[in-house]
Amino acid sequence: YRGPVWEEVIVHAPAAVRFVCLSATVSNADELAGWIAAARGHTETVIEHERPVELVNHYLVYQKATGDLVQLPTLIGGRPNPEGDRFDPPAMDGPKHLRHKQRSRQQWGTPRRTEVIEHLAGSDLLPAIYFIFSRAACDDAARAVLDEGFALTTAEERLRIRAIAEHHVAHLTDADLAVLGYDRWLAGLEAGAAAHHAGMVPPFKEAVEACFVEGLVKAVFATETLALGINMPARSVVIETLSKFTGETHEDLTPSQYTQLTGRAGRRGLDPVGHALVLWSPWYGFDKVAALAASREFVLRSAFRPTSNMVVNLIRRYDRDLAHELLGRSFAQFQADRSLGKLAHRKASRSALLAEAEAAATCELGEIDEYRSRRRGERSALRDARRSREDLVATAVDRLSPGDVIRFGTHRLAVLSTSYRKGGLRLRVIDPDAHVSVLDPDDFDAPPVPAAALAFPQPFDPRNRIAQRQAAVLLRKARLRHRPMPNRDGPDDDPADSVAVSVPSARDLPIAACPDLDRHLSAAAERDRLRSQIDDVDRRLQEKSSSLTRQFDRIHTLLGRWGFVQDWALTERGEVLARVFHETDLLCASVICEGLLDDLGPAALAGVVSMLTYEHRSKEPPPPPWYPSKEVRERATKIDRLARKLGNDEMKVGLSASRLPDPSFLALAYAWAAGESFDVVIADEDLSGGDFVRNIKTLIDLLRQVGEVAPQPATRASARQAADALFRGIISASSEVGSAAPGPGTIAVGP
Repeated sequence: YRGPVWEEVIVHAPAAVRFVCLSATVSNADELAGWIAAARGHTETVIEHERPVELVNHYLVYQKATGDLVQLPTLIGGRPNPEGDRFDPPAMDGPKHLRHKQRSRQQWGTPRRTEVIEHLAGSDLLPAIYFIFSRAACDDAARAVLDEGFALTTAEERLRIRAIAEHHVAHLTDADLAVLGYDRWLAGLEAGAAAHHAGMVPPFKEAVEACFVEGLVKAVFATETLALGINMPARSVVIETLSKFTGETHEDLTPSQYTQLTGRAGRRGLDPVGHALVLWSPWYGFDKVAALAASREFVLRSAFRPTSNMVVNLIRRYDRDLAHELLGRSFAQFQADRSLGKLAHRKASRSALLAEAEAAATCELGEIDEYRSRRRGERSALRDARRSREDLVATAVDRLSPGDVIRFGTHRLAVLSTSYRKGGLRLRVIDPDAHVSVLDPDDFDAPPVPAAALAFPQPFDPRNRIAQRQAAVLLRKARLRHRPMPNRDGPDDDPADSVAVSVPSARDLPIAACPDLDRHLSAAAERDRLRSQIDDVDRRLQEKSSSLTRQFDRIHTLLGRWGFVQDWALTERGEVLARVFHETDLLCASVICEGLLDDLGPAALAGVVSMLTYEHRSKEPPPPPWYPSKEVRERATKIDRLARKLGNDEMKVGLSASRLPDPSFLALAYAWAAGESFDVVIADEDLSGGDFVRNIKTLIDLLRQVGEVAPQPATRASARQAADALFRGIISASSEVGSAAPGPGTIAVGP
C-alpha cells in the first residue's frame, strides 16, 4: 500500500522533469516501470537482487530446561532449516481449560526482552533495533534494561549521549521536561537503551536517532514506524512477534512489512553481515517464520482515488474528457487495465467451454432444462410433503395423553406418560408384555390415532413397575376401534401421495428415455456454472474499466448538489475547496463556506477546527467533550449536523461517508491556544506528548489554510492568530531542525 501523492506528482509534473525512483520492497518493478513509461516516456529499469550487506535470518528460542537461548539460522541454502520444526509447539487438543497445562509442559518458550539484549551483547550483535508493535511495550522494554542494571555504554559514551540529549531538548522548559519524564528517559539513554515511537515528542526521538547513528545507543525498542523513512541501520534487527494489533484486530506481517523491518539490519561499511532474529512464539510455527524470510512477494498496489479537492482542481484546469484521461493515466487504472486483459482471457476461455457444454446439453428428444425443472419441482414437492407429514405427526403426537392406545405397525401400545425435552415431545409407552420404551415424533411414519383409552388406576406412577404391569394387563384386554378408512378425496390423505398428482413428472417427458440423459444433465450443470463465472467476469470488467471515472463523476455530482460546481465550472465555494488540502476536504470547505468558523476568537476557533483534524483512535472510549462556552458548543453541534447531512448525501451518490467530527481534542486545543502551559494541558489526559504535538501540528496546518481561504477577513485573521498561538513551547521546539551537538562526529537530525 502506498499513498496517492507520488502518482499525482508523476502524472502532473511538467514533461521536462526527470525522475529517479528508488525502492527496496517492490517486486513488481517491471509493472511500475511500464506505467511510468506510459505516463512519462522512455524509462530505464534497474533491478538489483544482491544486498550490499548480506542478511542472515535467525530463529531465537528459550530453552526452559537450561535457561539458555538457542539461535539457529532460519534458512539454509534458501530453504527452511529442517531443524526448525522441532521447536514447534505441540498441537493444542482437548478442552480449553486443559490447554494451559499443555503449554506449561512445553520445553520451549519466548525469550524475555532483557535476555535477548544480553544474548545480542554476548554474541557481538549490537547495536540492534528491537521491533515491538506497541508503544507501551517499547517503553516497558527500555525501562527494564535500565532497571536490571544493564550498562551497554562506556563513561565517555555516556557523556556524549548527555550532550546530544541536552542539545535536542534545549528549547524545552524544565516544566515540560518534568512532564515528559526527562530524567528517567535520559538515564535509560545513557545506559544505552531507548524507545522510539510516535508517542514520543520529536526532540526525544531525534536524540535517540542521533545517538544510534553515532553508535552510542546499543538497543532501540521501536514500533514499525522506525522502519519507514528513517536512516537508522543496525547490525541486528529483532522482531518480537509476527502479528500486530491494528486497533481492531490482530493482523499477520506481510512479506513486504517483514522486509521493511529486516531491511535495517546491516550497516554498509561497518558490518559484513546483517542479522534478523525472530523470537519463538506458541502462536505460530517455524514454517511461518521461514516463509516470510524466504518470500520475495512485495507487490506495489496503487492507493490512488479521486478526492473532492482533486476533482475541483481538475475541473479548474481541464475539460471533462481530459480530466477523465488524466485519471486513466494513474497507476491504479494502469493496474486495472492490465488485469482487464487477464479477465478478458478468462472470459474467452470460459466462453469456449460454455459452447461445448451447451452442445453437450442439447438432446433431440426434448429440452433438458424442462426435464431438470420438473425434477426440481418433484424434489421440492417431496420436501414439502415430508415437512407437511412431519407437522401432522407432531400435532397428532402432541394430542396423545396417558392411557391412549395407539397402533404402532402391527403392535398395540399404551401411552404411560408424555414429557418435553430439549429435542421435543417424548412418549413413554408400554406393550402388552410390559416392555417399556420411549418414542418421539420421528419414530412415526403416519400420524398416530388413538384406538382406545385405558383408565389407569389412580394415583398412577408411570415409572412404578407394578403400575406398569397393571397397564399392560389393561392393554391386553382393551378392545380397539377399527382402523379408519382413509378418505382419498379429503384432507386425511398422506401428503406424499398427492405429489404425483400435483406435480408433473419428469419421467413423462420423451427425453427421459434418452440413453445419454446423465451426460446431458452433467453438461447442463457445467453450462450453468460457466454462465455464472462469465457473469462474474463481466461484472469485474465493468468495475475495473471505469471505476476511477465513476468515482470522479459521483464526486462531481455531489459537488454540484452542495454548490461547489455548476456544470463544469467552479463556484465561489469551489474556489475555496480547491485550496483546502485535508483528509475531509469537502467537510472542511463546507464548514468554512457555511460561516461556522466566523465570529470566533483565536482560542475558540482552534478548539472548533480541532473537531475536523482530530480522530480518537484508542480502543478506550473518548472522554466526554468539554466546551469553553455556549457559543462553541452550538458551533460544534452545527458542524456535527452538517457532517451527518454530508455523509448521507455521499452515500446517496454511491460514495463512502466521510468520518464525523470528533470533539475529544477541543478542550486541549482551546487551552493550548489560550496560553496554558504544557504540564497543565496534558495533566490527567490519556494522550502522549508525541500525540499532542502531532495533533497540534495538524491543527496548525488546517488553521493556516483557513487563514488563506476563509471568505471573511476577520475569520482569516483569527485563524492566523490561532495558528501563531498554538506554535509555541514544545510545538515550536519539536519543529526545529537541529544542528550537530558539540563533540565528535556529525549528528543526523530530522524535523
